[in-house]
Amino acid sequence: MLEQQSLASLLEWPVFSMSSAEKEQLLLTEMQRLTDLHMEACAPYNSVVTKLHFESQDLQSLTDIPYIPVQLFKHQRLASVPEQDIVKTMMSSGTSGHNPSKIFLDKNTAALQIKILAQIMGDFIGKKRLPMLIIDCKATVTDRYRFSARTAGILGFSMFGRDVEYALDDDMSLNVDRVRAFLEKHEGENILLFGFTFIIWQHLVRALEKLDECLPLANGILIHGGGWKKLLNEAVDNNEFKERVGASTEINKIHNYYGMVEQTGSIFMECEEGHLHTSAWSDIIIRDPYDFSPLPIGESGLIQLLSVIPHSYPGHSILSEDVGEILGIDDCPCGRHGTYFKIEGRLEQAEVRGCSDSYT
Repeated sequence: MLEQQSLASLLEWPVFSMSSAEKEQLLLTEMQRLTDLHMEACAPYNSVVTKLHFESQDLQSLTDIPYIPVQLFKHQRLASVPEQDIVKTMMSSGTSGHNPSKIFLDKNTAALQIKILAQIMGDFIGKKRLPMLIIDCKATVTDRYRFSARTAGILGFSMFGRDVEYALDDDMSLNVDRVRAFLEKHEGENILLFGFTFIIWQHLVRALEKLDECLPLANGILIHGGGWKKLLNEAVDNNEFKERVGASTEINKIHNYYGMVEQTGSIFMECEEGHLHTSAWSDIIIRDPYDFSPLPIGESGLIQLLSVIPHSYPGHSILSEDVGEILGIDDCPCGRHGTYFKIEGRLEQAEVRGCSDSYT
């Protein structure tokens, strides 16, 4: 179990200013501790890692950390704490007919998720809570005990806002009158907007275009993620998404983020240069999809995600089904240190999944 002293120590890490060498040493030590913890506490995880002939004392670099496929969370109950310590069960938004991932959180892991997410977000939107407009309907957050990824995202990001308002009615239609009343109430203030990418596209941008309306949100900051598959199927890339959002809302501060329910809190934010960034508490490794060897900067492969957050379940090292490429380390023009990268899509024939690829 995560001790309070260890929690406090993790939170002292600087978000985006450590050198790669300093960060790797801290991460390696913590990842080794987490691997040992989960091998001892979670029998299915122990079984997988043992078959990989892993020996903790042999760790030399982050590429030596054993990983499990993200699909395993759909088929195994992976928990490293007793049943009575689980306070939340988070669920991925799988398509109908597929098993969702189930992620089991104890009190300390849930707290760590929130505190680290707050530090990452603070670097992009500041420490002050802003009036917040959620591009979704209020019905999405009614069940606080069985979290979907979409529910968890809304509730998690809502802590950065105040006077939270929902832009959509429960039938997912845009309530323009309610949105305009909210904007008039907070005229002249910075506004934080949050939503999942495809929902923003379908139920805000496209809706406003059909109505030939433009919302006065020049002071808005939009945070969005998930649902890119549907947009790419419509031949809408990140640049067009930003252009169309700007044309219908006047927003020019738009930040995509990458993350998954299996590592909630450990998000990768898009900087002003359009690059996704790892924080002090996370990193990625790109692996060859055929032999799973680590690939160098500039080569595309499967993304392995590392995070120090998961203590109540073995989610600290996951091999995703997403394809990406590391662009650089410590030298992004935005000034943030750490690994920065881009997402190129999904592995062919991978199960469709994600925060907002399906909703009702």
